[in-house]
Amino acid sequence: MTGAAGPSFYTPLGEDDGWTHVQPTEHTVSVWADTLQHGGPPSALLVWAIERAGVPAGTAISRITIDILGAVGLEENRVRARIVRPGRRISLVEADLDVRVARGGFRTAARASAWVLATGDTAGIAAPSSTAVDAPVGTGDDRPAEWVDQGWGHTGFIAAVDVVGVHDPGPTWLRPRYPLVAGEDAGPYARFCCVVDIANGLGSRLSARQWQWMNTDTTIHLVRRPVGDWVGVDAQLVAGPDGYGYTGADLYDGSGRVGRSSQTVLIAPQP
Repeated sequence: MTGAAGPSFYTPLGEDDGWTHVQPTEHTVSVWADTLQHGGPPSALLVWAIERAGVPAGTAISRITIDILGAVGLEENRVRARIVRPGRRISLVEADLDVRVARGGFRTAARASAWVLATGDTAGIAAPSSTAVDAPVGTGDDRPAEWVDQGWGHTGFIAAVDVVGVHDPGPTWLRPRYPLVAGEDAGPYARFCCVVDIANGLGSRLSARQWQWMNTDTTIHLVRRPVGDWVGVDAQLVAGPDGYGYTGADLYDGSGRVGRSSQTVLIAPQP
């Protein structure tokens, strides 16, 4: 998806001392509170900064970790990436996302890191890609029954995502409907990460009337560069006995399986 006039997840506000400043739009809003962003757009924004800073030709991202350090609010955001471990074959790139606070400064709300590796020819030993999945064509407005029951999907981020295949065997397919940052191109990893955070919602069989389940992080391991706008997510939330668990998901694009994600999940009864 390329930047264009019209709706977007963020509106650019300018550059300052290496920071890119953006204004979140209504399309970033979370299902849990209308004062917060869903985890998808901030994750994509962090990876967008990483792609601009440190993924040159001949390299690829093999692992991305996004940590949510605090509430990612709807005030002005800023993002900045830096190469913390340079190298020709292996490098580590990190990015911070800050949110403006009432007293006028910024606080760090999320952070991401990515291992960037030199690419080579290992096709002869590569695991075969799944051939049992096909990315959708056109748009989609399928929704899990729980989302419909809760009224999710009519506003905010969930309403800004195409969803197909919820009731079919195999992955659910997701695609952001809007550009990440208005007037800017998003790379393949940012587009991919924009919807992977939803794995935590897709993998749950809990009732949102009885439970809250919020992920504190997302880690994605990749075996190749993702292609296309559609992301297939086959997820399952596993709850433990002590108020937390994890969501694991196999991830796909139109060429087959591309990786796997894992999320730490805090689980609590609704107050």
